[in-house]
Amino acid sequence: MLADKDRIFTNLYGFQDWRLPAAQMRGDWDDTRALIGRGQDAIINEVKASGLRGRGGAGFPTGMKWSFMPKESKDGRPSFLVINADESEPGSCKDREIIRHDPHKLVEGALIAGFAMRARAAYIYIRGEYIREAEVLFAAVAEAYSAGLLGKNAAGSGYDFDVFVHRGAGAYICGEETAMIESLEGKKGQPRLKPPFPAGAGLYGCPTTVNNVESIAVVPTILRRGAAWFSSFGRENNKGTKLFQISGHVDRPCVVEEEMSIPFRDLIEKHCGGITGGWDNLLAVIPGGSSVPLVPAAEIMDCPMDFDGLKALGSGLGTAAIIVMDKSTDIVRAISRLSYFYKHESCGQCTPCREGTGWMWRVMERLRTGDAEVSEIDMLYEVTKQVEGHTICALGDAAAWPIQGLIKHFRPEIERRIGDKAVMMQEAAE
Repeated sequence: MLADKDRIFTNLYGFQDWRLPAAQMRGDWDDTRALIGRGQDAIINEVKASGLRGRGGAGFPTGMKWSFMPKESKDGRPSFLVINADESEPGSCKDREIIRHDPHKLVEGALIAGFAMRARAAYIYIRGEYIREAEVLFAAVAEAYSAGLLGKNAAGSGYDFDVFVHRGAGAYICGEETAMIESLEGKKGQPRLKPPFPAGAGLYGCPTTVNNVESIAVVPTILRRGAAWFSSFGRENNKGTKLFQISGHVDRPCVVEEEMSIPFRDLIEKHCGGITGGWDNLLAVIPGGSSVPLVPAAEIMDCPMDFDGLKALGSGLGTAAIIVMDKSTDIVRAISRLSYFYKHESCGQCTPCREGTGWMWRVMERLRTGDAEVSEIDMLYEVTKQVEGHTICALGDAAAWPIQGLIKHFRPEIERRIGDKAVMMQEAAE
C-alpha cells in the first residue's frame, strides 16, 4: 500500500488551491533550473532507470520513447512535445483531476520533458468537454509565463520554451497520437499511416513525441526523488505509482494514486469500501477503460493491477480505468452499449472499422434481445478477428476486444437469451 509521503499528486482532490503559490508550497517548480542543469541525456537516462511506462494505455517505456527524438536538427526543423489530454476513453477520468487540481505538475513536467527532447514548444491538446479544466490550464500556463518559468530563459535555465493549450472538439479518435497531430494542424482528426512515425515527422512535419498527461506530470518528482525511489514500487517491468479510476458497482467510486501491482481485491477494499452487495455479488470487471476485454470475477480477484498481470488474463491495464459490474448488470447490454460508442466514434477512414463497427453493434443488439441464431455468435467473433489488427489505428481493436471478451467469458448468457426468445416465440405461436 502506498504511504502518503510517497504520493506524487498531493492535491488530487483539490483540498488546496491549484494556483502557483500553493503549488510551490507543495514542491512544484522547486529549483527547476537545477533539474534542467543536469542536461538532456542525464534526464532521459533517469526516466529510463525509473521504469516509467506510458500512462495513456499502451505502456511503452517513456524514457525510450524520448530517446527516439533527434539529438540535433540537420535541416533546421524544430522538435515538439505534444501532451495528450484528450481523455475520451469511457471510464477514464484521471488526467482531468491532474489538470483541475495540480496543473503546475503538468506544466513543469512539460518544460523538463521538452528540454530533455530538445523541443521548441509543448502543445497540450485538451478534450473539448473539459471546459473548466481548460480554464484552469490556460490560467496555470499564464501564471508560469508571468513568473518567468516559461518563455525566454525558462525558469532561469537559459533554455527558451513555450507551452500552448489547444482545445479539441470532443472526438474520441483525436486521442490517437497521429489523429491528434492532424487535429492540431487544423485538419480533420484522422490517424496517419505509419511510418513515418511522429519522432521522424510529426506536428508540422517536425520531430514530435506524444505523451499522456500523467506520464509527463510525474517526471519532475521522479527527478527530485530519484529513479530508485520510483522504481521501488511495483513488480519488475511494472514500476512506479499509478492513478487508478474506479467506477461502477463499488461503495465509493474514486480516483486514487496507488502503487503498481496492487492486487485488485486490496485496491477495492482499501479505497472503495468493497463491492456493492459484497464480493459474492461481483460479476465482471473492465480493468483498463472500455477498450480492453472484460475479466470475470473469479479471475480478477487476486490479480496484480499492472501491465503484465492483466495481460496474462487476456486483458490490459490501459489507462487503469476500472469499471466494476455486479450481478445486477445486463452484461450483454453493457457491451452492446460500448459497441455503439465505437461505431459512433469511428473516423471512417479504414473499411474494416467503418463497416465493421456498425455491423458488430447491430448484431450485438440482436444478441441482447435474443433475436438471433446461436450460429451468429461464432460469426460475430470471426468478424471481430477480421476488424482487429486490420486498421491504421487501434480503434478497430478497441471495438473488437470488448465483444471478444464477452463471447469468451459469457457465451452461456448469450445462448440463454436466444433460447428464451425462441421458447417465447413458440409459446406465442401456439
